[in-house]
Amino acid sequence: MRQIAFYGKGGIGKSTTSQNTLAGLADLGQRIMIVGCDPKADSTRLMLHSKAQTTILHLAAERGAVEDIELEEVLLTGYKDIKCVESGGPEPGVGCAGRGIITAINFLEENGAYEDLDFVSYDVLGDVVCGGFAMPIREGKAQEIYIVVSGEMMAMYAANNIARGILKYAHSGGVRLGGLICNSRNCDREIELIEALAAKLNTQMIHFVPRDNVVQHAELRRMTVIEYAPECNQAAEYRTLAQKILDNQKLTIPTPISMDELEELLIEFGILDDGKAVEHLVGKTAAEIAAEEALAVAK
Repeated sequence: MRQIAFYGKGGIGKSTTSQNTLAGLADLGQRIMIVGCDPKADSTRLMLHSKAQTTILHLAAERGAVEDIELEEVLLTGYKDIKCVESGGPEPGVGCAGRGIITAINFLEENGAYEDLDFVSYDVLGDVVCGGFAMPIREGKAQEIYIVVSGEMMAMYAANNIARGILKYAHSGGVRLGGLICNSRNCDREIELIEALAAKLNTQMIHFVPRDNVVQHAELRRMTVIEYAPECNQAAEYRTLAQKILDNQKLTIPTPISMDELEELLIEFGILDDGKAVEHLVGKTAAEIAAEEALAVAK
């Protein structure tokens, strides 16, 4: 059984990318369980055609203890018999959502949910800055990490941070980076940029997922693209990504880079202005800059 996890900046499209990719793996005959590790409980909605399934933490709060929950109450079956479970989280502003992940995984293990599977996939919220959300990495649950990224600066910054988290537990937990998945934002030179970032992080861009409005149409119907429009080009992209993950042998220990190196990369590709080129403008008002420019023209 392979245990994989999808990480990436909040809003980058992790849940959409992961569910479409897992649908592709199911089409390839793989037996799969999704463990949603996001308090929004949206990691399985496209599989189940639902807004959000009942979470382990919510039911435990209602019953008084996680021991009072039956596995079949929280483990549902979706597209192509994919098993779906959501850890859930506390009310906003109260408690640690990371605890929900720990509670959920322990409950699933103790109740035999991990039997007869080829893949278990963890869909994890945002960046690795909280020990709770890093739990699938920290405890050695997820062995292969796939980072969903785009050519936008903050998405790349988050990817580099996640690589730091993987490196921290690579030797003690055996976790490895499986690659970057570029979920396109139609940025300039996006493929080249992510390939360059991947090289610096000692990994690969395992696949470039183009932007296509069919993804939005499928999501409005709470479906994966593979189920909604199986013959379309975007469905073929997700199937290709699924096959690449199935065949992937390039599992590496990442080499995260410094912020200066990341900025140099972004400057090289024209995403960020050269700081030295605009250094003389720091602290000056629009009126002062306009006056200086007018004086330069007059000369």
